[in-house]
Amino acid sequence: MIVSTINQGLLWAILGLGIFMTFRILNFPDMTTEGSFPLGGAVAVTLITQGVNPFVATFVAFLAGCAAGLITGLLYTKGKIPTLLAGILVMTSCNSIMLMVMGRANLGLLGAAKLKSTWISVSAVLLVLALIFYFLNTNLGQAFIATGDNVEMAQSFGIHTGRMEVLGLVVSNGVIALSGALISQNDGYADVSKGIGVIVIGLASIIIGEVFFGNVSLFERLFAIVIGSIFYQFLILAVIKLGFNTNYLKLFSAIVLAICLMIPTFKAKFFKGVKLNAN
Repeated sequence: MIVSTINQGLLWAILGLGIFMTFRILNFPDMTTEGSFPLGGAVAVTLITQGVNPFVATFVAFLAGCAAGLITGLLYTKGKIPTLLAGILVMTSCNSIMLMVMGRANLGLLGAAKLKSTWISVSAVLLVLALIFYFLNTNLGQAFIATGDNVEMAQSFGIHTGRMEVLGLVVSNGVIALSGALISQNDGYADVSKGIGVIVIGLASIIIGEVFFGNVSLFERLFAIVIGSIFYQFLILAVIKLGFNTNYLKLFSAIVLAICLMIPTFKAKFFKGVKLNAN
């Protein structure tokens, strides 16, 4: 049970790392997540059932997520549609695309070859960690970070901020779709409804990691997301072990995230009170 929970935490950590690119660096929530995540699973599972190598199928799923992010980015930067609305439009469209791809609402992998092992999970999360860290330390990555920090200042340095925003959405949703593809293979099926609430799970991984690690270096922030994801999965396991109805896991997830978001405020008030009392 412990190994299985850690394995789940690693796969969901990839989702958290993808969301980190837009939520923390570009400073906006991207609802495309709830479409690109199940889209990755749908594409990978469909290709695998048709005899395609699981590694190739997973890579194509990553590209499908990149395409979803690209459309959101173009709607936002060229169509001047607000980010949240652009993401919702693409998320909604992905539902129909998944039905076209799978031909049904869900599709199983019974008896088919798939990427399912703890080794695969560890390798995948380490690869994503390394690639994101490398990218963010390149000149392009620094321009991407500058865009998220201050758009006007970035533009004054000659950075094409619109391109950076599109790039962020493409990379983010590609990583998110990769997570969806790996989790669907781990679960043994793909379903069009798998994306509901996943943004909460990804944000929980980010917030829990930040609560425990605080202000640290870039690599440590990325690694903290992995730890936060694993910790979150253990929290969900504890909820199940306590006998709560598993149909309400999305509600418990939202409660956990809300509590984690409020912890910094409570800590600030507590230490402020302690300081006043000391004086």
